[in-house]
Amino acid sequence: MSKLKYVEPAPIKDKSNPFESMMSRFNIAAEKLGLDDETYEVLKSPAKQVHVSLPITMDNGKKKVFEGYRVIHSNILGPSKGGVRFDPHVNIDEVKALAAWMTWKCAVVDIPYGGAKGGIKCNPRELSDGEKERLTRAYTLSLIDVFGKDKDIPAPDMGTSAKEMGWMMDEYSKTEGKTEAAMVTGKPLVLGGSLGRVEATGRGVMTTALKALEKISLTPTKASCVVQGFGNVGSHAALLLAERGVKVKAISDLSGAYWNDEGIDIQKAMKYTESNGRSLEGFSDGEKITNAELLSAKVDVLIPAAMEDAITIENAGSIQAQLIVEGANGPTSAEADTIIKDKGILVVPDILANAGGVTVSYFEWVQNRLGYKWELDRVQRRSERILGEAFDKVFNTMLAYGVSMRIAAYIVAIDKVAQTMKYRGGF
Repeated sequence: MSKLKYVEPAPIKDKSNPFESMMSRFNIAAEKLGLDDETYEVLKSPAKQVHVSLPITMDNGKKKVFEGYRVIHSNILGPSKGGVRFDPHVNIDEVKALAAWMTWKCAVVDIPYGGAKGGIKCNPRELSDGEKERLTRAYTLSLIDVFGKDKDIPAPDMGTSAKEMGWMMDEYSKTEGKTEAAMVTGKPLVLGGSLGRVEATGRGVMTTALKALEKISLTPTKASCVVQGFGNVGSHAALLLAERGVKVKAISDLSGAYWNDEGIDIQKAMKYTESNGRSLEGFSDGEKITNAELLSAKVDVLIPAAMEDAITIENAGSIQAQLIVEGANGPTSAEADTIIKDKGILVVPDILANAGGVTVSYFEWVQNRLGYKWELDRVQRRSERILGEAFDKVFNTMLAYGVSMRIAAYIVAIDKVAQTMKYRGGF
């Protein structure tokens, strides 16, 4: 492929659009790399977008049609990989952005996957288990030519769990006439899931947070932290950081935020949510504050582990933390990046900080293909090594290019995918 003069990309029109928000970061990194415009055009465009209609018989006997999506952003590094979310707000721009983020996430931690994402527009809280099972199986059948252990590998995401992954594996296996455990990850242990997968994303957040604390010369036992979002990622990140001496002063979920200056008892909070419908509502081990107060708290580390765009141009200026470690996907809007950088806050970006989940998903896929299970210690040790090495590479790239860690992570990822593409060739 010939080297062409880089063409300045068109300005982003709507940075609140998740795909365009992702592209604004991609554009900066591509320019820093001097990416030729042919490669730019290939890497910015999803390889495949699938939109399906899923007519499901509800428990009342009536048919209801649900919309489903699967976007494969890239399969240049290997089979595409990405979760499937059940959420009433799922839309094609969100799925495209999440699929692209998966491409960069897999590349930045150097695992042989491309990026994909899927979703069904539904409210899982309003569906019975039977309705969710029929919906999951219908979605799997509609994408039977897309999925496969060597083609596209789904996983759990918002609104889905190991249970749905088991249904996906079973439905896919029926069409193949044999058990195909490696076609999906995040499965129950008895169906070939990996030890350490449940807490893997939170452990990755902990690993990268500790590496970042070291860079700003702050010891964990003298550091304080707040965690926005107390789902799987936020709760495990909080627990693992607390175990290493970090004082977690506040946690939050949809019910609000809870502050304890002496430190929240995270094990107590996790037990409380388990017995309280996964909610912190009524939690008595902390003073009730707003989510806005949590984000602006005077602590050392802020971990946004809830939804996209939690940190925006409206609230970025009020953040007092020295360090932000992004547990969620896309928790910081593109326009907020400049404000945060100008404040001198070090940000460990989502495509690095929360890559522990896809790393252990990769381990699950490897184990399924080998027909052999690894011990928990081996999973954790290898995951921490991969995340640590990726952190060092991104940090050194940040210093070399004089950019933020976010742009450095994109530079590392885009460079890997672009080089692989050139070696593979094309039409």
